[in-house]
Amino acid sequence: MSTSPVIEVERLNLKYGDFHAVRDLSFQVRAGELYALLGTNGAGKTSTLETVEGHRTPTSGAVRVFGHSPRDRAAVRPRMGIMLQESGFSPDLTVRESVALIGRLTRRDDDVARVLGVVGLTGKAKTVVGQLSGGEKRRLDFATAVYGAPELIFLDEPTTGLDIQSRDDLWQAVDRLREDGSTVVLTTHYLEEAQQRADRIGLMHQGVFHREGTVAELTRTLPAVITFTLPGAAPALPLPGVAGAGGVVRIETFQLQKDLHLLLAWAQDHAVELSDLSAGATRLDDVFRAIES
Repeated sequence: MSTSPVIEVERLNLKYGDFHAVRDLSFQVRAGELYALLGTNGAGKTSTLETVEGHRTPTSGAVRVFGHSPRDRAAVRPRMGIMLQESGFSPDLTVRESVALIGRLTRRDDDVARVLGVVGLTGKAKTVVGQLSGGEKRRLDFATAVYGAPELIFLDEPTTGLDIQSRDDLWQAVDRLREDGSTVVLTTHYLEEAQQRADRIGLMHQGVFHREGTVAELTRTLPAVITFTLPGAAPALPLPGVAGAGGVVRIETFQLQKDLHLLLAWAQDHAVELSDLSAGATRLDDVFRAIES
């Protein structure tokens, strides 16, 4: 994977009147990676993405995409695909016409039939957009974003409204694009998607980056968790834990393997059954909760 940045953001500031939405934000997205930009409500994520996509002018700071200003549409737009939360296609155009129109507007070459096959809309090619279901409209949004296999693809809540099979199909298509060298910027409220797929994650809160890194780097800032249920009468635990309702015990640790081994040995020695035993690293949603607290 190349380390050359596709996106460079330096000390970005965005203000709306007296409201400072984004403050001195700096980050880079490297060629070929899947970068997830996530944020709590009101974090400034949408404003940041709109600026990187060329839809908004920064109050101050610098943003470059492929070394150009994102407002330089002739230089940037043919190389960029954008899947918005709502694309607003004309309800009177057919699916085929909508995809072909995006191809002409972005000046990218592709075969409409091929793209419709990728997103599972071949049978809807002659259907007008106004007659599509919500999930079908999301697949159309995806089709127009990936038409021509652009070098940089923005996916804004790409799987909202999709069933499980459609989600799997979308991610398989994204995987193929990445194999061919595309860079992907993802925003999603489905944190498990970011946890499973992102090379790096930027977590925004109140207009700034609260944390940035790989999933492992972000989650190791919080302790791992062991939970289990104890029987009514049990000897003292070998580790400090917090007992909750129904005898459920929660142990937090930065030494998961060592402490889990100690706990299991204790249970074996005392013939104690640890019901509903669960142990694992902190998840991304726990990192989010820590940011908001």
